[in-house]
Amino acid sequence: MSMKATRRFWLSLMAVGCLSLGLGGLVPVAQAQSRDLVVFAAASLKNALDEAAAGYVRESGKPAPKISYAASNALAMQIEAGAPADVFVSADLDWMDYLAQKKMIKPETRVNLLANRIVLVAPKDANVQVTLAPGLDLAGILKGGRLAMGNVDAVPAGKYGKAALEKLGAWEGVKSSIAQADNVRAALLLVSRGEAPLGIVYQTDAASDPNVKIVGTFPEDSHPPIVYPMAGLKDSHHPDAAAFLNYLRSSAAKPAFEKQGFTILNQLVSGS
Repeated sequence: MSMKATRRFWLSLMAVGCLSLGLGGLVPVAQAQSRDLVVFAAASLKNALDEAAAGYVRESGKPAPKISYAASNALAMQIEAGAPADVFVSADLDWMDYLAQKKMIKPETRVNLLANRIVLVAPKDANVQVTLAPGLDLAGILKGGRLAMGNVDAVPAGKYGKAALEKLGAWEGVKSSIAQADNVRAALLLVSRGEAPLGIVYQTDAASDPNVKIVGTFPEDSHPPIVYPMAGLKDSHHPDAAAFLNYLRSSAAKPAFEKQGFTILNQLVSGS
């Protein structure tokens, strides 16, 4: 299939499919038109990026970007398959590196924008507090319940969570009790609904849901640094892509991210 045919296929799929993540689950993506700026972004960015995008529209007067939220791995695979996105914001470096190695991003636009933390959450009324330190007996705390996490082999939050549990010596005890979700917001929802007694999510996700509470914060040295890179995509020629990327790096966008608990990095990477 030619690249043009592939892009036509993805435009049709996006018009009828559900690639965009809402707070309560999947919602249909608005029909993708040639004038739309299409942004693929990690699910954990939902609240902050929606607010930042609204600020971009107010300040620039430009049309609102169409933002599709999902796990970074799923979005990277869609981009590789020819999905017509203009900007990618990942929840880890690995999936941005994956597209960079395939020469699918514009390296001069790549920025490490944000940092985050992972935390252990429980339903808001749960009577539990956990010290996340070496020797952690998480299996004992679960008492036969399930631990909600993103897919530990692909979803960034799941990979960070598994690394942290391994570092603390708790992975072997809980690996058979994991409720793996397609993205971190889905894992959060399992805890929020009381379907799992504990879950590992980003600190920013916990802040977005009043039905959960943080019962422990993982030590920063227990997992790789949690960095959110963004970049324009090589096959995009949208005239507003550069302006949107620049706005996300600007001081005007900072409050939207800081309000949700992100740390601002805003670092150009090598080759930029």
